[in-house]
Amino acid sequence: MCHVIVTCRSMLWTLLSIVVAFAELVAFMSADWLIGKAKTRGAEPADTDSEPYYLGILCFRTPGMQQAPRDTLCGTYAKSFGEIASGFWQATAIFLAVGIFILCVVALVSVFTMCIQSIMKKSIFNVCGLLQGIAGLFLILGLILYPAGWGCQKVIDCGRHASPYKPGDCSLGWAFYTATGGTVLTFICAVFSAQAEIATSSDKVQEEIEEGKNLICLL
Repeated sequence: MCHVIVTCRSMLWTLLSIVVAFAELVAFMSADWLIGKAKTRGAEPADTDSEPYYLGILCFRTPGMQQAPRDTLCGTYAKSFGEIASGFWQATAIFLAVGIFILCVVALVSVFTMCIQSIMKKSIFNVCGLLQGIAGLFLILGLILYPAGWGCQKVIDCGRHASPYKPGDCSLGWAFYTATGGTVLTFICAVFSAQAEIATSSDKVQEEIEEGKNLICLL
């Protein structure tokens, strides 16, 4: 028989898991990783007259694109995986994509933890927590490799003196900080999954089950 078990700790873990997956996905698809000045003819990349230039791992954006349809606000500069600006960014894309995929799967599964608390006699919270820890490692690898690609031509075009791990005249955008914060929260979620497991398997929950209740809500 399915028992719906809702506790503050399990619900908080579920919400955090969903938020983290969504934040990482939005950051990954954004162009706001680096902000610089687009190189124009007869002007240096960092001239004050140059337009702001937003460069992401997979796409870019300029103020001139604001008049374009919403689905083109982030223009993809690479038509294939091999055309991504740097080999380091290719590796970053792979690591981030794998980590985000795992987080999205965990976020989806977390919704069903109110009804299903174990799979093949294994706690679903512990399994999800382990997956979140693995996803966090992939995200860390991606974020470590990302600055190594700052020496590519596309970064140099929007900011002078750019080199690996030195953005030069470019500045970091909100997407990088969101991805970094999401990575920290991923490990917090992995640790907090143990608390969700404890909350849903407590003596008080077992007493409610023995009383024949199918819907159990505990603070």
